[in-house]
Amino acid sequence: MPLYRDAAIVLRTQKLGEADRIVTLLTRRRGLVRAVGKGVRRTKSRFGARLEPGMVIDAQLYEGRSLDTVTQVEVLAPYGERISRDYVSWTAATAMLETAERLTENQDPAMAQFNLLAGGLATLAGGEHEPGLVLDAYLLRALSVAGWAPSFTDCARCGDPGPHRAFNVAAGGSVCPSCRTPGSVAPALATLELLGALLEGDWATADASLSQHRREGSGLVTAFLQWHLERGVRSLRLVERS
Repeated sequence: MPLYRDAAIVLRTQKLGEADRIVTLLTRRRGLVRAVGKGVRRTKSRFGARLEPGMVIDAQLYEGRSLDTVTQVEVLAPYGERISRDYVSWTAATAMLETAERLTENQDPAMAQFNLLAGGLATLAGGEHEPGLVLDAYLLRALSVAGWAPSFTDCARCGDPGPHRAFNVAAGGSVCPSCRTPGSVAPALATLELLGALLEGDWATADASLSQHRREGSGLVTAFLQWHLERGVRSLRLVERS
């Protein structure tokens, strides 16, 4: 069977038999790949610890009919190991990994999503910003890469220059008074400014934000994500906001 090699991020694992695991990988060139890691649950496995969620690896696999098989693994960045030492960071990372899987299920390749997720995990591992902010920044950018970029200033429907006080998930973000429909909410302008900063990578503004605006912004991000995915991200329920 044909062999191939690719950089990958481990998104999820599940048990298979007595000693194997099914590993879900987001690869740089092939998109989402599901493969078997044979014997990785044994204590003497050569690369069991390298196939844990959040690890960025260089993997060699051979193609199978339904599942590929991992034959070699080298660690490129042990983000999962570092992040797992802090529970708040780990819950944020878990939500990022699940979201990446959802957004790339029908996309091949997914290089932009791969690079975005790798950058988000690196930021979490570095501990420079509050994990909840890193998570929301990742979710907003991942949705933008997928084609669902929200607007936090101009009207998402007619383009009327903002800022506008109303926000409507179905409309795509901020809406002007003329385009406002039932179901719209009126978040604080500082909350919309925070979300715009996270989307654009303005960390100075994001880090200086107040906790009430972070909580309100997280609610809007979660609602926006779930609207476009058309189902919930289970890991978000475990996320701890500091």
